[in-house]
Amino acid sequence: MEDLDTLVLRTACAWQDQGLPVVLVTVARTWGSSPRPPGSLMAIGADGATVGSVSGGCIEDDLIKRIRNGGIESICASLAPTVQRYGISADEAHRFGLPCGGTMELVLEPVLPHTRLDELLTACEQRRSVERILDLATGHVELREGRRDGVPHLDEQRLTTYLGPQFRIIVIGAGDLSRFLCEIARGVGFEVIVCDPRVERHAAWSLPGVEISREMPDDLILRLKPDARTAVVALTHDPKLDDLALIDALQSDAFYVGAIGSRRNTALRRERLATHFGLSESALASLHGPAGLYIGSKTPAEIALSIMAEVVAAKNGVALPAQIGVEAGKPLHEQHGLRLAAQGCIV
Repeated sequence: MEDLDTLVLRTACAWQDQGLPVVLVTVARTWGSSPRPPGSLMAIGADGATVGSVSGGCIEDDLIKRIRNGGIESICASLAPTVQRYGISADEAHRFGLPCGGTMELVLEPVLPHTRLDELLTACEQRRSVERILDLATGHVELREGRRDGVPHLDEQRLTTYLGPQFRIIVIGAGDLSRFLCEIARGVGFEVIVCDPRVERHAAWSLPGVEISREMPDDLILRLKPDARTAVVALTHDPKLDDLALIDALQSDAFYVGAIGSRRNTALRRERLATHFGLSESALASLHGPAGLYIGSKTPAEIALSIMAEVVAAKNGVALPAQIGVEAGKPLHEQHGLRLAAQGCIV
């Protein structure tokens, strides 16, 4: 499953290749609460078809109506982008489903050859980060190699946006837990790669849209070179496989590196990686182990949910307190249970 921005770009390019008029809509700025963050994309086709979103639906309906009434062909013939603001007044905020006081500013641009969406899509597919500068007077676009993430900037002359590769997760081990983890990861827009060199694990393991690798984990990590939009999760319980992945992943730019295991095994793993493989304290400090948030997980599906919750939090830059991780959260929960039992409560 593709992330939403890539899907918007791919669909808009396909409509353009078919000779259909297309308008690309970008959330440029927001004030107060808003349904979609700055940088969100939506494409509107000639028949009112849409892909992507800029709100919960009301603004999309109004945009389609405006484009139909104005004639999408005439809009595309004008070449120049336009800026549209929603939610300035309380009445408009209520009408368009925005929280009270919420305001968003959108840039609508006709998709034409000089829009360079095909080049932008190719850059995302090649996991390159791009800064896109749109001239509001002419509609011409400049593309530069840029940072992976950034807040769009809109002024009277131009709109600058940043697009990066799809978020990716590399899962070491093809087991039941991996299957659930991959399904959740795909559902929230991650590209998913599963690595397991054990041939017997592949016979009954397949999942649509998930790439399977039979390489040794260290070979895969070295080949893919995890970037700042990549997470690595080791799930085999086999140090010969998990450690191989972790050694290189912990020295990469991956935004999340985690491994499943008990608290005791996690401590032994940290000691092993430091003593035998020379990993520094700073590298080991970035290891999430045991991986996941403590939610009392019992089944593979629940464990997968707890791990992906921690991955998504890291992706979104949320600093979580140690107490809700498995390592600290489980003993706190056990201590709480003992206190309740001492008080004669049923636990």
